Amino acid sequence: MRVNPDPYPDLLAAVAQTQQQINTDEEQIASGQSVNVPSDNPAAAATLVQNANQTSQADQFQRSIGSIQGEIQNADSALNSVTTALQQAISLGVEGANGTVNSADRTALATQVEGIQSQLLSLANLTYQGNYVFAGTATQAAPYVLDPSSPSGVTYAGNSGVNNVTLGNQFSLQTNLPGSQLFSGSGTDMFQSIQDLITGLQSGTGIGAAVTELGNSLNSVDTQRVFYGNALNQLNTQQTYLSGETTQLAQQQNTVGGADLTAVISNLTNSQTSLQATLQAMGQTAQIDLFDYLK
Repeated sequence: MRVNPDPYPDLLAAVAQTQQQINTDEEQIASGQSVNVPSDNPAAAATLVQNANQTSQADQFQRSIGSIQGEIQNADSALNSVTTALQQAISLGVEGANGTVNSADRTALATQVEGIQSQLLSLANLTYQGNYVFAGTATQAAPYVLDPSSPSGVTYAGNSGVNNVTLGNQFSLQTNLPGSQLFSGSGTDMFQSIQDLITGLQSGTGIGAAVTELGNSLNSVDTQRVFYGNALNQLNTQQTYLSGETTQLAQQQNTVGGADLTAVISNLTNSQTSLQATLQAMGQTAQIDLFDYLK
């Protein structure tokens, strides 16, 4: 049987190894994670990086959905106000078409319709977070501007473009309808019909035809408003999907990188006991060496 004449290097190596394990265990207990640096588990670390990227992307999509929901809800609310205003204008037109209404009364009705006209112009120029909602893709300038030379009294300065946004893997959503489609379609021009009603009330002729025009405009806006309801439903569905994906990613992160605290604490206790035993062995060896020297 061979006795190691110089056990110190082995004992020091054992101390260093045990201390490193203690440090690792303490770090896992503090962080709750079994992978704190890539060298802890390279394969798991790579999975965790991919997991973090997917989680970050899902969070970004969620934030984008929140902003777009606000815009679409505002657009839908504005269109609701448009339909209410058009209904009021139709009622005033029907009243003005009554043969018992005199010229002064029709002039008063025309003034009320002019107020509705201004309201409709304001609604068509709705802004959200600094962008004009019904301007197509030309969102930095008001889509409708007053123009006395135009038969309708306004000119559309936007375009017919639509905005699309990506809100997930293979999920893209159109977020708007241009004002040229909503309010200025052929045969359903809202501003032309409201101007025709004003002119009819002031002149006493063509009121019934203007009321019919307004009815067509109202039906057109009502029909197209469905677009915004459908868009909100799709956003809610995608939001639910992303929430589920985020939950799954969090579970995966915990499975791959979460520390088993019970096992780690037990291992830490064993390592501390081992370190203490090693240090005691080094102390005893030192005493034996000193005794041999004194002899």
